[in-house]
This record gives sequence, structure tokens and C-alpha cells, in this order.
Amino acid sequence: MELSILNIKGEDTGRKVSLNDTIFGIEPNDHAIYLDVKQYLANQRQGTHSSKGRSQLSGSTRKLGKQKGSGGARPGDIKSGVRVGGGRMFGPHPRDYHFKLNKKVKQLARRSALSYKAINNQIFIVENLTDFAAKTKDFVALTKNLQVADKKPLIILASANKNVYLSARNLTTAKVVTVSELSTYIVLDSRALVLTEDAVTGVEQIFKA
Repeated sequence: MELSILNIKGEDTGRKVSLNDTIFGIEPNDHAIYLDVKQYLANQRQGTHSSKGRSQLSGSTRKLGKQKGSGGARPGDIKSGVRVGGGRMFGPHPRDYHFKLNKKVKQLARRSALSYKAINNQIFIVENLTDFAAKTKDFVALTKNLQVADKKPLIILASANKNVYLSARNLTTAKVVTVSELSTYIVLDSRALVLTEDAVTGVEQIFKA
């Protein structure tokens, strides 16, 4: 798959880049994507939720009613979970939600996500942003020139660029990441991937089959 390289004004530079079919042209595996996104979201959870059971409450253990004859359920003590102010039955407790996923499955998921973007023509290649100014208005102009301003663009750089990061920091609808930070979740969360020339090479090195 060949794409034209655009400059920051959105104009065709006359040069083209060829995307590796083993990364951007595979048959997407939906189950691998599901597993990788599930792991990503699970890893974001702190797991600090907690509730108190009846054994953790302080209160009398006196039986508050007689066993029979009241016409209702057999009453327990004041810490019973069926009473207001009682313990929580089967409540949440601190736990770790992390789980392991095979590296090959993660690679397949990410290549599948990138292939979906290629299928839907949601990938744009722009020349390297080495001299980009740290100005939000310049970043907004870039997204408008590339016609991706309303598509929650994901800008992918080969390596960290402080100016590009600072220029996008105030925008909630755009995100800037390096190739090493790419994940299935953030790829699918965007409707337009904008890769710099160097980033294409970086993606091919990291996600090669």
C-alpha cells in the first residue's frame, strides 16, 4: 500500500511511502484485538475498592428477635447484611486486575488495529516535524490542513518531540505518542492516524511479524 507524503500545509510533496503489508495489510483478528484492549483497560484499574463484611463491623452480637412466631425471617444480630447499617454481603475487596497476554497475541492485535485503519483510509503520512513550534495554533492548523481536525487524530512520532507534545497538550481531541507507546486501544480510539516519515520506519521495526 502506497501513500503520499504531505507537508505541514497538507500539500502533496510528490514523494510516496510504501506501507508494509505484514503490518498494515493483514486480515484483522477481532479476538486478538478484544484480548489486548481488555488487558489494557484492566491494567488501568487501581483495584482499591473495599467494603466491610459483618465480621469487620463493631456492634452487639445479641439476637434482636425471637426465632419463631414473628411472621418474618429469622432475625440475626445488628451486623447482619440484611439490616440497615449491617455488613456488605459479597462486597468488593482490593484485588489486582492485571493479567498476562502473550507477546505474539499483542503484536497480532496491534497489527490488526493498524490494518483496520488502512482498510478505512484513516492513515496519513506527514513529513518529519523536527522544526515544529510549540504553539497550539500551529498544531490546530496542521490538523486542519490534513483534514483530520474533527477525527480525534493520533499523531505518531518516531521519537519524543517536546514542541509537538506541548503544542497538543491543551487539546482534548488530539493525542501525540511515540512509536514505542502505541497500543491497540489508542489506535482504535482515534479515527485518523498521522504518522511522520520516520515513524513509519519505526512502526515496521517494532511490529514486524
